[in-house]
Amino acid sequence: MPLITEDLVLLDLDTTDRASTTRALAERLHAAGRVTDVEAFLADVAAREAQMPTGLEGGIGIPHARSAAVAEPSLAFARSEDGVDWGAPDGPARLIFLIAAPDGAGGEHMKILASLARRLVHQSFKDALATAADSAAVVKLITEEVIDR
Repeated sequence: MPLITEDLVLLDLDTTDRASTTRALAERLHAAGRVTDVEAFLADVAAREAQMPTGLEGGIGIPHARSAAVAEPSLAFARSEDGVDWGAPDGPARLIFLIAAPDGAGGEHMKILASLARRLVHQSFKDALATAADSAAVVKLITEEVIDR
């Protein structure tokens, strides 16, 4: 199963805080059969966020967790016009990536996180995500730039 698919992309995010944003993405993962229990997964993500916020400079939020509620390694993506405070020192996140890994996946989610972080230092990648016309374009970009590299 691909790590990200069009149904895991939300281009017009209308939430304003971390909890509701994470929930919107987690519900997409659940609808796709990738998360078996939304509440348990959200608790695991919140526990991870409590350790250290996952906001990165440049308008990026990358919440992530390993969880027994995750059936399939997955990446969900949201784009926010107004941004969501993800704890980064330079302001709100406009590009949000939710990484979900099964509890026994070892460091799989860390590999995804590292690969994603390497690409996010490139302004051209962030600009392409910010201006992608549709979900298919986002999936293609992430697949080519993050997953297949």
